[in-house]
Amino acid sequence: MTQTNPDLADGSRVEHEASDVNVRGVLAFAGGLFVLAVAIHFVVWLLFLYFSGREATRIAPMYPLAAGQETRLPPEPRLQTNPREDLRALRAREDEILNGYSWIDKSAGIVRIPIDEAMKLTVQRGLPVRQGGQER
Repeated sequence: MTQTNPDLADGSRVEHEASDVNVRGVLAFAGGLFVLAVAIHFVVWLLFLYFSGREATRIAPMYPLAAGQETRLPPEPRLQTNPREDLRALRAREDEILNGYSWIDKSAGIVRIPIDEAMKLTVQRGLPVRQGGQER
């Protein structure tokens, strides 16, 4: 069925498609793709099973230079293997310094006191004041 469209400037004809889509062919193509995808997944799964079994039975050769390398540590600086434990240990050392007594210079009589005690002494004694009347 052909119609002339008077709205077109060149007078070309507008036509519609006379045949339908082949639904059977489209469904057959989709079914074939699905079967192929299942087959490929099955083959890849079998391949992974084969390689994992092969790797499990393989015995690694022992090289003479690598015999004692399992326990050798790399040079400093090393990567942290347990950063949470390292942070916990660091904070424990800092808390020990802040909350404990220790000598800084025994010959000069300089000691480290807990931070709470130092704050109490500062409040009781006050901060040092400059002598000589210089004010800023």
